[in-house]
Amino acid sequence: MKKWLFLGVVVAVLAWWTWNRSEEAEASANASFLPTIEGNSPGLEGPSGMVLIPGGTFSMGADSAWDSRCQLPGLTNDAARIHTVSLDPYWMDEHEVTNAEFAAFVKATGYVTVAEQVPSRDEFPDVDPALLVAGSLVFTPPTQPVTLNNYVQWWSFVPGADWRHPAGPESSISGKDMEPVVHIAWVDALAYARWAGKRLPTEAEWEFAARGGKSGEPYPWGNEFKSARGHMANTFQGAFPVSDTREDGYAGLAPVKQFESNKYGLYDMSGNVWEWCADWYKPDSYGNAEEIAHNPQGPSESYDPAEPGAKKKVQRGGSFLCTEQYCSRYTTGTRGKGEWRTGSNHVGFRCVKSL
Repeated sequence: MKKWLFLGVVVAVLAWWTWNRSEEAEASANASFLPTIEGNSPGLEGPSGMVLIPGGTFSMGADSAWDSRCQLPGLTNDAARIHTVSLDPYWMDEHEVTNAEFAAFVKATGYVTVAEQVPSRDEFPDVDPALLVAGSLVFTPPTQPVTLNNYVQWWSFVPGADWRHPAGPESSISGKDMEPVVHIAWVDALAYARWAGKRLPTEAEWEFAARGGKSGEPYPWGNEFKSARGHMANTFQGAFPVSDTREDGYAGLAPVKQFESNKYGLYDMSGNVWEWCADWYKPDSYGNAEEIAHNPQGPSESYDPAEPGAKKKVQRGGSFLCTEQYCSRYTTGTRGKGEWRTGSNHVGFRCVKSL
Protein backbone atom coordinates (compact mmCIF):
# COMPACT_ATOMS: atom_id res chain seq x y z
CA MET A 1 0.00 0.00 0.00
CA LYS A 2 2.81 2.37 0.93
CA LYS A 3 4.48 1.59 -2.40
CA TRP A 4 1.35 2.55 -4.37
CA LEU A 5 0.86 5.65 -2.22
CA PHE A 6 4.44 6.67 -2.90
CA LEU A 7 4.00 6.12 -6.65
CA GLY A 8 0.81 8.16 -6.58
CA VAL A 9 2.61 11.05 -4.96
CA VAL A 10 5.40 10.82 -7.53
CA VAL A 11 2.92 10.85 -10.41
CA ALA A 12 1.10 13.84 -8.91
CA VAL A 13 4.36 15.75 -8.46
CA LEU A 14 5.46 14.96 -12.02
CA ALA A 15 2.09 16.07 -13.37
CA TRP A 16 2.32 19.34 -11.45
CA TRP A 17 5.93 19.86 -12.60
CA THR A 18 5.02 19.20 -16.24
CA TRP A 19 2.04 21.57 -16.09
CA ASN A 20 4.10 24.22 -14.33
CA ARG A 21 6.91 23.94 -16.87
CA SER A 22 4.44 24.25 -19.76
CA GLU A 23 2.93 27.33 -18.12
CA GLU A 24 6.42 28.76 -17.62
CA ALA A 25 7.35 27.95 -21.22
CA GLU A 26 4.27 29.71 -22.57
CA ALA A 27 4.84 32.68 -20.25
CA SER A 28 8.46 32.83 -21.41
CA ALA A 29 7.43 32.71 -25.06
CA ASN A 30 5.07 35.65 -24.50
CA ALA A 31 7.22 37.47 -21.95
CA SER A 32 7.84 40.41 -24.25
CA PHE A 33 4.15 40.91 -25.02
CA LEU A 34 2.18 43.36 -22.89
CA PRO A 35 -1.60 43.20 -22.50
CA THR A 36 -3.50 44.98 -25.25
CA ILE A 37 -5.27 48.13 -24.07
CA GLU A 38 -8.18 48.91 -26.36
CA GLY A 39 -9.37 52.45 -26.97
CA ASN A 40 -12.77 53.76 -25.96
CA SER A 41 -14.28 54.19 -29.40
CA PRO A 42 -17.75 55.70 -29.68
CA GLY A 43 -20.55 53.37 -30.76
CA LEU A 44 -20.71 54.57 -34.33
CA GLU A 45 -22.47 52.98 -37.27
CA GLY A 46 -19.80 52.51 -39.91
CA PRO A 47 -19.72 52.25 -43.67
CA SER A 48 -21.38 49.18 -45.15
CA GLY A 49 -19.22 46.07 -44.94
CA MET A 50 -16.75 47.62 -42.50
CA VAL A 51 -16.28 47.05 -38.78
CA LEU A 52 -14.97 49.40 -36.13
CA ILE A 53 -11.47 48.70 -34.85
CA PRO A 54 -11.17 50.49 -31.49
CA GLY A 55 -7.49 51.35 -31.65
CA GLY A 56 -5.39 51.38 -28.51
CA THR A 57 -1.96 50.16 -27.46
CA PHE A 58 -0.52 46.73 -28.20
CA SER A 59 2.67 44.71 -28.56
CA MET A 60 3.50 44.25 -32.24
CA GLY A 61 5.71 41.55 -33.73
CA ALA A 62 6.48 37.86 -33.41
CA ASP A 63 8.22 35.89 -30.71
CA SER A 64 11.46 34.32 -31.96
CA ALA A 65 10.24 30.99 -30.52
CA TRP A 66 7.59 30.90 -33.25
CA ASP A 67 10.33 30.11 -35.74
CA SER A 68 10.02 26.48 -34.62
CA ARG A 69 6.47 26.36 -36.05
CA CYS A 70 7.90 26.16 -39.56
CA GLN A 71 10.37 23.75 -41.13
CA LEU A 72 11.85 26.69 -43.03
CA PRO A 73 14.25 28.41 -40.58
CA GLY A 74 14.48 32.17 -40.17
CA LEU A 75 10.78 32.82 -40.65
CA THR A 76 10.45 35.44 -37.91
CA ASN A 77 13.80 37.20 -38.22
CA ASP A 78 12.26 40.36 -39.67
CA ALA A 79 9.52 40.52 -37.00
CA ALA A 80 11.29 39.35 -33.86
CA ARG A 81 11.66 42.66 -32.02
CA ILE A 82 8.39 43.03 -30.19
CA HIS A 83 7.61 46.71 -29.73
CA THR A 84 4.75 48.87 -28.46
CA VAL A 85 2.44 50.65 -30.86
CA SER A 86 -0.55 52.90 -30.24
CA LEU A 87 -3.25 53.47 -32.84
CA ASP A 88 -6.26 55.71 -33.30
CA PRO A 89 -9.55 53.92 -34.08
CA TYR A 90 -10.47 53.15 -37.68
CA TRP A 91 -12.83 51.14 -39.86
CA MET A 92 -11.72 47.97 -41.66
CA ASP A 93 -13.35 45.84 -44.37
CA GLU A 94 -14.82 42.77 -42.70
CA HIS A 95 -13.45 40.57 -45.48
CA GLU A 96 -11.03 40.69 -48.38
CA VAL A 97 -12.12 42.65 -51.46
CA THR A 98 -14.07 40.28 -53.70
CA ASN A 99 -14.28 39.78 -57.44
CA ALA A 100 -17.72 41.41 -57.45
CA GLU A 101 -16.47 44.49 -55.59
CA PHE A 102 -13.45 44.88 -57.84
CA ALA A 103 -15.60 44.41 -60.94
CA ALA A 104 -17.79 47.33 -59.81
CA PHE A 105 -14.66 49.50 -59.55
CA VAL A 106 -13.47 48.50 -63.03
CA LYS A 107 -16.92 49.09 -64.52
CA ALA A 108 -17.10 52.56 -62.97
CA THR A 109 -13.58 53.66 -63.88
CA GLY A 110 -12.31 51.53 -66.77
CA TYR A 111 -9.24 50.72 -64.70
CA VAL A 112 -6.71 48.29 -66.21
CA THR A 113 -4.62 46.29 -63.75
CA VAL A 114 -0.87 45.81 -64.03
CA ALA A 115 -1.33 42.15 -65.00
CA GLU A 116 -3.47 43.24 -67.98
CA GLN A 117 -0.82 45.64 -69.29
CA VAL A 118 2.08 44.76 -71.59
CA PRO A 119 5.31 45.47 -69.65
CA SER A 120 7.52 48.19 -71.08
CA ARG A 121 11.15 47.87 -72.19
CA ASP A 122 12.00 50.66 -69.73
CA GLU A 123 10.76 48.55 -66.84
CA PHE A 124 12.48 45.35 -68.02
CA PRO A 125 15.41 46.42 -70.24
CA ASP A 126 17.19 43.04 -70.09
CA VAL A 127 14.20 40.88 -71.02
CA ASP A 128 13.66 39.44 -74.50
CA PRO A 129 10.96 41.66 -76.14
CA ALA A 130 9.07 38.52 -77.16
CA LEU A 131 8.57 37.77 -73.48
CA LEU A 132 7.09 41.17 -72.68
CA VAL A 133 3.45 40.12 -72.63
CA ALA A 134 0.58 40.75 -70.26
CA GLY A 135 0.18 38.08 -67.61
CA SER A 136 0.83 37.14 -64.01
CA LEU A 137 2.21 34.48 -61.68
CA VAL A 138 0.15 31.34 -61.12
CA PHE A 139 0.77 28.58 -58.60
CA THR A 140 1.48 25.45 -60.64
CA PRO A 141 2.05 22.40 -58.46
CA PRO A 142 4.76 20.00 -59.67
CA THR A 143 3.83 16.40 -60.42
CA GLN A 144 6.28 14.92 -57.92
CA PRO A 145 7.94 15.94 -54.64
CA VAL A 146 10.63 18.63 -54.90
CA THR A 147 13.07 20.29 -52.55
CA LEU A 148 11.69 23.47 -51.03
CA ASN A 149 14.70 25.70 -51.63
CA ASN A 150 13.58 27.01 -55.03
CA TYR A 151 10.10 28.48 -55.35
CA VAL A 152 10.25 28.72 -59.16
CA GLN A 153 9.49 24.98 -59.13
CA TRP A 154 5.85 25.79 -58.31
CA TRP A 155 5.36 29.27 -59.76
CA SER A 156 4.86 30.01 -63.47
CA PHE A 157 4.42 33.25 -65.36
CA VAL A 158 1.22 32.64 -67.33
CA PRO A 159 0.44 34.96 -70.27
CA GLY A 160 -3.14 36.14 -70.05
CA ALA A 161 -3.52 35.46 -66.33
CA ASP A 162 -5.21 38.38 -64.54
CA TRP A 163 -8.02 39.08 -62.10
CA ARG A 164 -10.68 38.03 -64.62
CA HIS A 165 -8.71 34.93 -65.65
CA PRO A 166 -6.98 33.71 -62.47
CA ALA A 167 -5.51 30.48 -63.91
CA GLY A 168 -4.85 31.80 -67.42
CA PRO A 169 -6.79 33.04 -70.48
CA GLU A 170 -9.09 30.00 -70.60
CA SER A 171 -10.21 30.41 -66.98
CA SER A 172 -12.82 32.81 -65.60
CA ILE A 173 -14.36 34.11 -62.40
CA SER A 174 -17.89 33.23 -63.45
CA GLY A 175 -19.79 32.08 -60.37
CA LYS A 176 -16.95 33.29 -58.11
CA ASP A 177 -18.23 36.73 -57.14
CA MET A 178 -17.52 36.10 -53.45
CA GLU A 179 -13.96 34.87 -53.86
CA PRO A 180 -11.16 37.34 -53.09
CA VAL A 181 -9.93 39.18 -56.15
CA VAL A 182 -6.35 38.11 -57.00
CA HIS A 183 -3.56 39.04 -59.42
CA ILE A 184 -3.70 42.46 -57.81
CA ALA A 185 -0.49 44.48 -57.60
CA TRP A 186 -0.08 46.99 -54.79
CA VAL A 187 -0.74 49.90 -57.16
CA ASP A 188 -4.01 48.24 -58.23
CA ALA A 189 -5.10 47.85 -54.61
CA LEU A 190 -4.26 51.50 -53.96
CA ALA A 191 -6.33 52.61 -56.96
CA TYR A 192 -9.35 50.66 -55.74
CA ALA A 193 -9.00 52.00 -52.19
CA ARG A 194 -8.93 55.61 -53.39
CA TRP A 195 -11.97 55.05 -55.60
CA ALA A 196 -13.85 53.55 -52.65
CA GLY A 197 -12.94 56.49 -50.40
CA LYS A 198 -10.72 54.29 -48.29
CA ARG A 199 -7.01 53.47 -47.99
CA LEU A 200 -4.73 50.49 -47.47
CA PRO A 201 -4.01 49.58 -43.85
CA THR A 202 -0.65 50.27 -42.31
CA GLU A 203 1.15 47.16 -41.16
CA ALA A 204 0.45 48.12 -37.55
CA GLU A 205 -3.26 48.62 -38.22
CA TRP A 206 -3.44 45.25 -39.95
CA GLU A 207 -1.79 43.39 -37.07
CA PHE A 208 -3.81 45.13 -34.35
CA ALA A 209 -7.03 44.25 -36.18
CA ALA A 210 -5.95 40.64 -36.76
CA ARG A 211 -5.16 40.13 -33.07
CA GLY A 212 -8.68 41.18 -32.13
CA GLY A 213 -7.61 42.35 -28.67
CA LYS A 214 -5.47 39.30 -27.94
CA SER A 215 -1.82 39.68 -26.96
CA GLY A 216 1.05 37.34 -27.72
CA GLU A 217 -1.05 34.63 -29.35
CA PRO A 218 0.14 33.35 -32.74
CA TYR A 219 -3.28 33.08 -34.39
CA PRO A 220 -6.30 35.42 -34.53
CA TRP A 221 -8.28 32.75 -32.63
CA GLY A 222 -5.69 31.70 -30.01
CA ASN A 223 -2.61 29.59 -29.37
CA GLU A 224 -3.41 26.41 -31.30
CA PHE A 225 -3.53 26.26 -35.09
CA LYS A 226 -6.47 23.86 -35.17
CA SER A 227 -9.19 24.35 -32.58
CA ALA A 228 -11.69 21.86 -31.19
CA ARG A 229 -14.12 23.24 -33.78
CA GLY A 230 -11.83 22.21 -36.64
CA HIS A 231 -9.84 24.23 -39.15
CA MET A 232 -9.95 27.98 -38.57
CA ALA A 233 -8.41 29.20 -41.84
CA ASN A 234 -7.88 28.27 -45.47
CA THR A 235 -4.31 26.97 -45.68
CA PHE A 236 -2.44 24.09 -47.35
CA GLN A 237 -2.76 20.53 -46.05
CA GLY A 238 -0.85 17.61 -47.52
CA ALA A 239 2.62 17.41 -49.08
CA PHE A 240 3.58 20.91 -50.19
CA PRO A 241 3.64 21.87 -53.05
CA VAL A 242 2.45 18.69 -54.77
CA SER A 243 -0.96 17.90 -53.31
CA ASP A 244 -3.40 19.84 -51.15
CA THR A 245 -5.68 17.32 -49.44
CA ARG A 246 -8.24 20.09 -48.72
CA GLU A 247 -8.88 18.94 -45.16
CA ASP A 248 -10.12 22.48 -44.44
CA GLY A 249 -12.64 22.14 -47.26
CA TYR A 250 -10.72 24.01 -49.96
CA ALA A 251 -7.87 23.48 -52.40
CA GLY A 252 -7.03 26.97 -53.60
CA LEU A 253 -9.17 30.02 -52.89
CA ALA A 254 -12.18 29.94 -50.60
CA PRO A 255 -15.07 32.39 -50.81
CA VAL A 256 -14.82 35.03 -48.08
CA LYS A 257 -16.39 34.43 -44.65
CA GLN A 258 -16.18 30.61 -44.72
CA PHE A 259 -14.32 30.44 -41.39
CA GLU A 260 -15.03 32.02 -38.01
CA SER A 261 -14.40 35.73 -37.56
CA ASN A 262 -12.14 37.09 -34.85
CA LYS A 263 -13.35 39.17 -31.90
CA TYR A 264 -13.64 42.30 -34.04
CA GLY A 265 -15.79 40.58 -36.65
CA LEU A 266 -13.02 40.26 -39.26
CA TYR A 267 -12.83 37.21 -41.52
CA ASP A 268 -9.82 35.49 -43.10
CA MET A 269 -7.13 37.42 -41.23
CA SER A 270 -5.14 34.20 -41.52
CA GLY A 271 -4.84 32.28 -44.79
CA ASN A 272 -6.85 32.51 -48.03
CA VAL A 273 -4.90 35.37 -49.68
CA TRP A 274 -1.99 37.56 -48.70
CA GLU A 275 -3.10 41.15 -48.10
CA TRP A 276 -1.24 44.28 -49.16
CA CYS A 277 -0.34 46.89 -46.54
CA ALA A 278 0.60 50.53 -47.09
CA ASP A 279 4.14 50.19 -45.70
CA TRP A 280 7.36 49.77 -47.63
CA TYR A 281 9.22 46.60 -46.62
CA LYS A 282 12.54 46.59 -44.78
CA PRO A 283 13.72 43.59 -42.74
CA ASP A 284 15.10 45.81 -39.97
CA SER A 285 12.17 48.21 -39.60
CA TYR A 286 11.08 46.64 -36.29
CA GLY A 287 14.59 46.96 -34.91
CA ASN A 288 14.58 50.65 -35.76
CA ALA A 289 11.04 51.34 -34.53
CA GLU A 290 10.40 53.86 -31.77
CA GLU A 291 9.93 52.39 -28.31
CA ILE A 292 6.31 53.53 -28.36
CA ALA A 293 5.20 54.45 -31.87
CA HIS A 294 1.92 56.26 -32.52
CA ASN A 295 0.22 55.44 -35.83
CA PRO A 296 3.50 54.28 -37.44
CA GLN A 297 3.68 54.49 -41.23
CA GLY A 298 6.70 52.24 -41.79
CA PRO A 299 10.01 53.14 -43.47
CA SER A 300 10.27 55.85 -46.12
CA GLU A 301 11.68 53.47 -48.73
CA SER A 302 12.02 49.77 -49.48
CA TYR A 303 15.03 47.52 -49.18
CA ASP A 304 15.20 43.74 -49.35
CA PRO A 305 18.77 42.37 -49.21
CA ALA A 306 17.57 39.27 -51.08
CA GLU A 307 16.55 41.47 -54.04
CA PRO A 308 18.17 44.90 -53.55
CA GLY A 309 16.78 46.36 -56.78
CA ALA A 310 13.12 45.48 -56.11
CA LYS A 311 10.67 47.92 -54.52
CA LYS A 312 8.60 45.89 -52.08
CA LYS A 313 5.56 46.49 -49.94
CA VAL A 314 4.52 44.53 -46.85
CA GLN A 315 1.99 41.72 -47.16
CA ARG A 316 0.23 40.15 -44.19
CA GLY A 317 -1.84 37.12 -43.23
CA GLY A 318 -0.52 34.27 -45.38
CA SER A 319 -2.54 32.45 -48.01
CA PHE A 320 -4.06 29.13 -49.06
CA LEU A 321 -0.49 28.03 -49.85
CA CYS A 322 0.86 28.52 -46.34
CA THR A 323 1.90 25.39 -44.44
CA GLU A 324 4.23 24.51 -41.58
CA GLN A 325 6.36 22.67 -44.15
CA TYR A 326 7.35 25.83 -46.00
CA CYS A 327 5.63 29.05 -44.93
CA SER A 328 3.75 29.28 -41.67
CA ARG A 329 3.26 33.03 -41.98
CA TYR A 330 -0.41 32.68 -41.21
CA THR A 331 0.83 33.44 -37.69
CA THR A 332 -0.34 36.90 -36.74
CA GLY A 333 2.92 38.69 -36.02
CA THR A 334 4.91 37.47 -39.02
CA ARG A 335 5.49 39.38 -42.24
CA GLY A 336 5.39 38.89 -45.99
CA LYS A 337 6.62 41.08 -48.82
CA GLY A 338 6.02 41.57 -52.51
CA GLU A 339 7.22 43.70 -55.42
CA TRP A 340 4.74 46.56 -55.62
CA ARG A 341 3.92 46.11 -59.31
CA THR A 342 3.57 42.33 -59.21
CA GLY A 343 0.58 40.17 -58.32
CA SER A 344 -0.19 36.46 -58.27
CA ASN A 345 -3.14 34.17 -57.70
CA HIS A 346 -2.70 34.16 -53.93
CA VAL A 347 -2.41 37.91 -53.27
CA GLY A 348 -5.37 40.21 -52.59
CA PHE A 349 -6.20 43.01 -50.16
CA ARG A 350 -8.71 44.72 -47.89
CA CYS A 351 -9.14 48.39 -47.01
CA VAL A 352 -9.46 50.64 -44.00
CA LYS A 353 -10.98 54.07 -43.44
CA SER A 354 -10.12 56.65 -40.80
CA LEU A 355 -12.84 57.84 -38.45
